[in-house]
Amino acid sequence: MIEYFAQHLWQVWAVVAVICLILEMTAGDFFIICFSIGAVFAAITALIGGNIYWQLLLFAIFTLISLFWVRPFAQRYLHKGEDNRVSNADALMGRQGRVVESVKADGFGRVQIDGDIWKAVTNEPQDIVAGKNVRVVGRESTIITVETLNVEH
Repeated sequence: MIEYFAQHLWQVWAVVAVICLILEMTAGDFFIICFSIGAVFAAITALIGGNIYWQLLLFAIFTLISLFWVRPFAQRYLHKGEDNRVSNADALMGRQGRVVESVKADGFGRVQIDGDIWKAVTNEPQDIVAGKNVRVVGRESTIITVETLNVEH
């Protein structure tokens, strides 16, 4: 069995390359694909008769080359315009929500924004009662600061 794998090690490298490609599809950050590129070169080395040391060496070299040259190139051209995109809690700034648990002037409350409920505080001198519409004006960790929306008709 071990002799079979030793003679057909290129197949193992090919499987590693395919698995890395599949994992890259779930991640999308062009990191795991570098290992796939290294595995392809190791498979080619195994096919032409290189021993395991050459396979491992070329796997390491081409993975590193990919990390330093292919990955930045791919990110630059395939993720154009995404550098200025805010994400996570920073994307809440300016968003509107509804108070689901009164936000006390000197304490906390809860605000629902797009189905998610956030712990909230306010800088206003009075409490913001449940049902009021608010806007996010600040954030400290996972606690948002809100102000009442003045609805004018």
